[in-house]
Amino acid sequence: MADTLLFSPMTIRGITLKNRIVVPPMHQYSAVKGFPTDWHLMNAGKFAAGGAGLVIVESTKVERRGCGTVGDLGIWDDKFIAPLNRLVAFIKQQNALAGIQLGHSGRKARATRPWEGDGPLQRSPDIEDWDDWTPVAPSAIAHSARWPVPRALERSEVKDLVLAWGQAARRANEAGFDVLELHGAHGYLVHEFLSERANQRTDEYGGSEENRMRFIIEVTEAVRTYWPDHKPLFVRLSVEDNAGWGPEHSVRLAKILKVKGVDVIDCSSGGITDMAPILGKEIKYNYQVPLSEQIRRHADILTMAVGLIIHGDQAEQILREKQADLIAVGREILNNPNWPMDAALKLGVEGPFRNVPPQFGYWLGTRAKRGFGTNPSTWQSGLQERLP
Repeated sequence: MADTLLFSPMTIRGITLKNRIVVPPMHQYSAVKGFPTDWHLMNAGKFAAGGAGLVIVESTKVERRGCGTVGDLGIWDDKFIAPLNRLVAFIKQQNALAGIQLGHSGRKARATRPWEGDGPLQRSPDIEDWDDWTPVAPSAIAHSARWPVPRALERSEVKDLVLAWGQAARRANEAGFDVLELHGAHGYLVHEFLSERANQRTDEYGGSEENRMRFIIEVTEAVRTYWPDHKPLFVRLSVEDNAGWGPEHSVRLAKILKVKGVDVIDCSSGGITDMAPILGKEIKYNYQVPLSEQIRRHADILTMAVGLIIHGDQAEQILREKQADLIAVGREILNNPNWPMDAALKLGVEGPFRNVPPQFGYWLGTRAKRGFGTNPSTWQSGLQERLP
């Protein structure tokens, strides 16, 4: 299958992805006081070197209160611009585009890292600004019985947060990122405003569906004020959250966001409650792809599919069946950072090593020309042909 959609370029506004493979934002929980470390450079760099068209840096918080854990990245101050630019520069050196996700954890802030319990964090003298790091939300409603009740945001604070997102977009642009994604999913602040279960406000940000959409719409407008017209804007949505918000609501929202300057909807699910929509169902390949297809078809907007996309031919079929325009490969690319190169080889793409840096693409290409591919089971025949 030499002629593939997966490895065809795609232009969105003024930028062109070399292929349709995207590394989605995946929390590393490894920042120090909001600043990226060498871990982030290594993590993003290996994916860029592996051949992905776009690498999106994890959810980076627009204000200190929005940090989910002590290890969240920050972008609430200009002092973060230069360290983030270091990540951008290295990603681009590998011929990939650099993206960043802007987020706020809302009522799920001040938590432990997942491998340390994935629940509310206990007070510690090591955290100097503990009292300032108070979880906030649209309403004083806890995520679940095991989580603390957040403080409801004052109307003026909501307005301030809209401005904070705009300033975060400015910093992301100054850091050199090519693509910006707004995190509106997984039970975090933006998603909380959308949810009738989490949002029981009585002002213009609560009540009707129109009012509950107001925050993300204003955030999008603020972001577009500072994010250049030639750069794409993505939004991640929990298209279905098992708590009163479903695909039909997401379609209506996506149509509005498109008018406001959003180019791609990154389609995920769940997060408002501990009971994700997929629980109780068979989790199989492409389990969230139908959500992407619904948004793409009914909102007439580009979409990105995510969710147990493991194989290159699987990703190619999603694109050919017009279920998505971009493919996000998350946990599988953690397992194999060279997934794009592996997929190119298996799909029979011409020049499968051209998307990776020559430091290893050259040597792998040389080996392949001698009859030794990536599958060791084929090496014996190649070796026999070369023995005297």
